[in-house]
Amino acid sequence: MNKIHPLRAFAAALLIAPTAGLAGGAHSGGHGHGEAAHGRPGKASAAARTVEVVMHDNWFEPESIEVAPGETIRFKVRNAGEFVHEFNIGTPAMHAAHQDEMQMMMDHGVLKGDSIDMKAAKAMQASMGHGMHDDPNSVLLAPGETGEVVWTFPEHMDGTIEFACNVPGHYGSGMVGEVELKHGR
Repeated sequence: MNKIHPLRAFAAALLIAPTAGLAGGAHSGGHGHGEAAHGRPGKASAAARTVEVVMHDNWFEPESIEVAPGETIRFKVRNAGEFVHEFNIGTPAMHAAHQDEMQMMMDHGVLKGDSIDMKAAKAMQASMGHGMHDDPNSVLLAPGETGEVVWTFPEHMDGTIEFACNVPGHYGSGMVGEVELKHGR
């Protein structure tokens, strides 16, 4: 008979708990319990419009985005800066948590200022379970690269939704914009 050692169970809980909250908060998990505070992945065929987003070194163009309740938007994102940048849709709390993950990517050699080391990302993924930066609410781009995010915003916003770059130092230097919910759009 296998016995669970209390110290091992506690250590396992500490390892699982921080990531469990993030996983559940990003989507409804297909269980029909509603959507996350910041919305859910959308389908390109359902996009009401396309918004072009240009990432410069520490600012976005446009600086804010107005959305209608439940609107699906295709974001075409281009990195016009000299450094790696991210376009990430989330709440301020989600961005704060993600900044720690991005710092780990920097510490493990995945992010190198002006490039992304995919070999290091795969190694980090294999050893730690993350590092590939493939969430549907986000795109990470090296200078000159383009990407796309298709996102459906919630019907009701109970708090703030932002788009931000969580590469270490970028959010704090102002690379963040607000998503504004507009009724009657």
